[in-house]
Amino acid sequence: MERKKLPIGIQTFAKICQENCYYVDKTPFVARLAEDGGYYFLSRPRRFGKSLFLDTLAEAFAGNRALFTGLYLENHWNWENHHPVIRLSFAEGRLQQEAQLEEHIHETLTENAERLGVSIDPAPKDVHLRFGQLITRAAEKHKRQAVVLIDEYDKPILDNLTDPDTARAMREGLRNIYSVLKGRDADLRFVFLTGVSKFSKVSLFSGLNNLNDITVDERYATICGYTEADLDAVFGPEFTAAAKEGRALDRDAVRAWYNGYRWGSGESVYNPFDVLLLLDKREFRAWWFETATPTFLVEWLMRHQFFTPRLERLYADDALLSAFDVEAIAPEALLWQTGYVTITRVHRSEDGVEYELGLPNREVRMALNRALVRGLVPELPHAPNFALTTMLKEGDAHGLGEHMRSLFAGIPADWYRKNPMARYEGYFASVFYSHLAGLGVMTIPERVCTPGRLDLVVIAGAVVWIFEFKVIDGDTPTGEALRQIQAKGYAAAYRGKAAVARVVEVGVEFSTAKRQIVGWEVA
Repeated sequence: MERKKLPIGIQTFAKICQENCYYVDKTPFVARLAEDGGYYFLSRPRRFGKSLFLDTLAEAFAGNRALFTGLYLENHWNWENHHPVIRLSFAEGRLQQEAQLEEHIHETLTENAERLGVSIDPAPKDVHLRFGQLITRAAEKHKRQAVVLIDEYDKPILDNLTDPDTARAMREGLRNIYSVLKGRDADLRFVFLTGVSKFSKVSLFSGLNNLNDITVDERYATICGYTEADLDAVFGPEFTAAAKEGRALDRDAVRAWYNGYRWGSGESVYNPFDVLLLLDKREFRAWWFETATPTFLVEWLMRHQFFTPRLERLYADDALLSAFDVEAIAPEALLWQTGYVTITRVHRSEDGVEYELGLPNREVRMALNRALVRGLVPELPHAPNFALTTMLKEGDAHGLGEHMRSLFAGIPADWYRKNPMARYEGYFASVFYSHLAGLGVMTIPERVCTPGRLDLVVIAGAVVWIFEFKVIDGDTPTGEALRQIQAKGYAAAYRGKAAVARVVEVGVEFSTAKRQIVGWEVA
């Protein structure tokens, strides 16, 4: 199999085909969606292939058969039917005023009208009237029902969440145009909206009761992203080339770094942006995370005193995952919709469906926790990450204790006064967990075992660390943390295992009076 061009940053289906790029065939999903027809909504994190899939839909409904040669859709589509395709995108740029949003929509409607050869009233007539005209007149001229594709439907709102008044104005402006869809059913063959968030139907799609949300529909779990089989069938030549060049990419490492995203209980997928950058650079890095610093997310979690060890295990039902609006954002919904946690298990019962959420892979665990630590403490001790990782892998309890003491001792008193998160009871454990999780070692907070629940397990190579935390009012250590580890026999679950060379038990006591570690006992 010949090597092809890696489609890094390419979101145009025609360009991928014409430039001989690798392409994971997603057209079976196009056929299934079109067969059922209707109005669809799909939420996926940024850079996950939503725009490319939307463009693929556009080319199919426009009847551009030549682009689909050799793909599933070539022989599973009625190519005689060409539909007028209306496209709206909010992906580019940042709109910070309601007037800018309206101008953007007007320009987009005018461009669509010119491309489809129809006339609509000129601006500044109300955008919802012009949009309605565009749908009806396109269907009349082409004698086929129209197709409406909307990309990043929520971006004008998300870009302004730090300014709630502007975000609300953007929401109202978007609701004005989306409301057109519910009254144009006779002229519409197919509607598809994509975005990052799942704003409630009441707030943004009022009256659009037939909008089919396929975000966690298991039939569409792999509509975006790459499966394990895709890496073999499509990108195999790249792995072969890397090995021949002496820079082999270990598949277990690739899986640990970039796989793990699930939208249901079925197959997990790789982050496509990460895979393409890895194959191009032949280097493991947080490629996806680095494209957008989650400043808003970190600040929001700090402001709401989020207990960071919860990142490893959160619970949510359908209502909570959709609890996202300008006035009310649930942390589970915010983390899940932005791609920083994913579905790890699905629990179904007669009472409904509940989802267990967690960090998807090593990239997110490391990069997100490093970002969180920078929000939790003003400055980290000057110690390279590899030195800390070596301490953990060698079981150096003394060295790690000195580092952790230095970390907390370096936090000035003024920091506690200015930061609500620093006054939260779970602050000490959050700093401890996120600092170690940011190293990339395996971290298991609040692990349930037979004798009870231990606070934190860290697995670094062949060494297992067991931590128990106690927050005390005074400044004299009590020894209670280590006594609990030993009394409950937490280490028994790990001792004697073939892959475990050593178990280190550490009782850590934080003083609320001194705001420092006053107890560090090691067994």
